[in-house]
Amino acid sequence: MRVVGIPMTVLALAGLVGCTAAPPPASRPAPADPVAPEVTEPEPAQTSVERYFAQLQERRIAQGLLRTERAPRDLPITRTRLERAFEAVALRDEYQFVGGRIVQQSAPAPLRRWEDPVRIALEFGDSMPSARRMRDTSLVTDFARRLATIARHPVSVTRGECNFNVLVLNEDERRAIAPRLRDLVPGIDAASQALVEDLPLSVSCLVLAFSRDGTSTYTDAVAIIRAELPDLSRDACYFEEIAQGLGLANDSPEARPSLFNDSAEFAVMTVLDEQLLRILYDPRLEPGQRRNDAQPILRRIVAELMDGQS
Repeated sequence: MRVVGIPMTVLALAGLVGCTAAPPPASRPAPADPVAPEVTEPEPAQTSVERYFAQLQERRIAQGLLRTERAPRDLPITRTRLERAFEAVALRDEYQFVGGRIVQQSAPAPLRRWEDPVRIALEFGDSMPSARRMRDTSLVTDFARRLATIARHPVSVTRGECNFNVLVLNEDERRAIAPRLRDLVPGIDAASQALVEDLPLSVSCLVLAFSRDGTSTYTDAVAIIRAELPDLSRDACYFEEIAQGLGLANDSPEARPSLFNDSAEFAVMTVLDEQLLRILYDPRLEPGQRRNDAQPILRRIVAELMDGQS
């Protein structure tokens, strides 16, 4: 893939610790802000980073986070909840370029998605054991099929020509990845390279999406997954970053039950998330539409999906 001067949109940084979350109406309260394990941040050695994330996962599970129910009974999906979640996740951006840096700053955004088939390629660093590579490849292949069915848009895993690269790297491999990033995305800016190379431990994974012509139609994406993550957290990163790379760009407390919420409450793609993706790829919506233009169409689609529920 040779693409020069691609305008870039940063879609997501998953796994943030200490993000605020307003409690939505539900029988079960929204989780409190995740609390990081009481450990000293380790030096970038693989074993200590693995230990850090293992402790973080244990702490989150103990807090009732990283839930694996796709349709939790305590959080029923309503028409209003679905509409608000779509507007928050698909029609806002979580990160902005400010002074040559990427900062967390939510702002309105146009609807974005892919028009071409999405072809995902997994690329593992040498630190990743072969058994884990096989396991993760199977997981992502099955997930891609599921996404294709939900979105009614071609999504697949390939070993050939691709347009969505998923790099699974440990700390040292990620810090040395700049030449590979420039090969995958010629013209990638310095801020994006620095974001990947200097990823803080508060961030488990991220995805960058690109448009060759600067429109709201995506043509390329690169996701970075930490190889040191334990299975459940690593799976959640695959699910979230690939789905967000399809155009569900934002994380918001309005999205619940959902992967697209910085509380880390859920570790799987929920039924609500599936509905968000189906709405995003409904042909009645178009890339580039803003909230005011999309809202009447959104309401009709949601009414059909929810069969008149309020």
